[in-house]
Amino acid sequence: MSTIIADIKIPDSKLAIGAAELLREHGNDLLWNHSHRVFLFGVLQGQNAAVKFDPELLYISALFHDLGLTKHYSSADKRFEVDGANAARSYLQQHGVPDTSIRLVWDAIALHTTIGVAQYKEPEVALIYSGVGYDVMGENFDSITEEVREKVVSAFPRNNFKNKILPSFLEGFKHKPETTFGNIKADVCARLLPGFQGINFCDCVLHSPWKE
Repeated sequence: MSTIIADIKIPDSKLAIGAAELLREHGNDLLWNHSHRVFLFGVLQGQNAAVKFDPELLYISALFHDLGLTKHYSSADKRFEVDGANAARSYLQQHGVPDTSIRLVWDAIALHTTIGVAQYKEPEVALIYSGVGYDVMGENFDSITEEVREKVVSAFPRNNFKNKILPSFLEGFKHKPETTFGNIKADVCARLLPGFQGINFCDCVLHSPWKE
C-alpha cells in the first residue's frame, strides 16, 4: 500500500524504494525524517506555485541530498553536496535512468545550499532548494498552513531538529572544512569547529601569484 501524507503520495516505484533503502542503511533517523520533510515541503510549494515536476525525481533528490554527510558516501576532498550528487548519479546510472533526468537530480542535490542560484533552475532543482530552506530555516513559513505542516511533522518528526542538525552537518565535513569555502556551511564550521580559520576570498586575490 502507498503512503499518503498531507494528500501527497510518497513515490513507491522500485527506483524510489531502492533509494529509500540506501538512506535507511547509511543515514539515521534525523536524515530520514528531514529528507522526507524536504520532499513533502518541496511538493507543497510546487503545488502552491502551480509548477509541473517529476515527483519520483524530486523524491530521490530529497533522499540523497544529505547522504554526502554520511561516512559511506563522504569523500576526502569534495563538498558533501557533490558527494551526495555523485552517489545519486551512480545509483541512477546503474538503473538505466536517462541522462537528462540524472542531470536534474545531480543539480538538485549539488545546488541545494547554493543561495541565489538553485531557485532559478528547473522545478525539481528549485523545489529541493525550497524544501530544504523551509525545513531548515523556515523560509516562506506561512506559505504552508499550520494544519498541513502538522501532518508532515507528525509523519516525520523534527525531534529537536534545530539543535541536532548543525552538529550533524559538522560531523559530515569536519575532516575537510576547506570544502566549505564560499558556501554557507562555513558558518557551521565557524560556530562549532574549534580553531577553524576560514579561507578569505579577499586574501586569495591579494596574495595570488600575480605580480600586479
